[in-house]
Amino acid sequence: MTLKQLENLVKIDEDITNPEYGVKYDQRTIEQLLEYGLILVDKPPGPTSHEVVAWTKRILEIPKIGHSGTLDPQVSGVLPLGLGEGTKALGVLLLGPKEYIGLGRLHSLPSKEKLLQTLDLFRGEIYQKPPQRSSVVRQTRTRTIYELELLEQKERLVLLRVLCEAGTYIRKLYYDMGEILGFGGSMIELRRSKVHQFTEEQLVTMHEVADAYYTWKETEDGTKLKKIILPIEHTLSEIKSVVIRDSAIDSLCHGAQLAIPGILQISPNLLQGDLVGVYSQKGEIIALAEALLSESEIKENNKGYAFQTKRIIMKPNTYPKSWRTSPSPKE
Repeated sequence: MTLKQLENLVKIDEDITNPEYGVKYDQRTIEQLLEYGLILVDKPPGPTSHEVVAWTKRILEIPKIGHSGTLDPQVSGVLPLGLGEGTKALGVLLLGPKEYIGLGRLHSLPSKEKLLQTLDLFRGEIYQKPPQRSSVVRQTRTRTIYELELLEQKERLVLLRVLCEAGTYIRKLYYDMGEILGFGGSMIELRRSKVHQFTEEQLVTMHEVADAYYTWKETEDGTKLKKIILPIEHTLSEIKSVVIRDSAIDSLCHGAQLAIPGILQISPNLLQGDLVGVYSQKGEIIALAEALLSESEIKENNKGYAFQTKRIIMKPNTYPKSWRTSPSPKE
């Protein structure tokens, strides 16, 4: 979510933002970023994703960090980390594709023509059973390979670029290719180069994270750290958006559903069933919700519920309470 994207939303009503509460998402302090932040780590081969999370917790001295999409210990590349309440937004990244660069070895040398024909078989929807050493139940399931490109072949070594649905096992892809070719195959090395909209160009190393944090603690200069910790709203830039009144925020954070009178702006061409990010007028993510009505239906009505809340991200009491509970019935 960017300020430009906010400006492009369809206005439903007007409201004045309260300057005393909240903060523009791109003007957060370091302390606020540690609660609603995102770090795109370049995971090295060796440690598990869980170990990277544990190390980052110790470096940043915060209790809550989560990651999006486990990487096996020997796999390197893009590992998004959500900080604090930002962990609640990471699930959105599973909706988008992931890209891998893999090096594999075929157990016999195929012709170039035969290899390309085999790659054609694995584009589109495929069936996969997770490998024996996976962390999920080994049941056959379908996954989609959007793009499968042969980058280079040197004798029995094959370098592939794979753009695929989340949950696709690249190691199993090499194995299955080898089975079809008739002489077997195995993966040697793998790197994740993209997760949804995030690419390798945006990555930072664990050393850079530690250096930036210690610089901030020792000198109070947060310049490096602010470049490394992105607002968690960046995670949600690919889904549609809704902006609501300040007066509706706290009730939403306490579990109320979003009614039409609380809405100020919505993404154009919103459809029933769309997943949206619900934002304050300052661009802060409040919650994830599912649209119960389309854009035209919301415009045509002035009451009723428009969205079903799926995940609250903002802490309650960040904005003032503007709602009342029903009085208890008298005995």
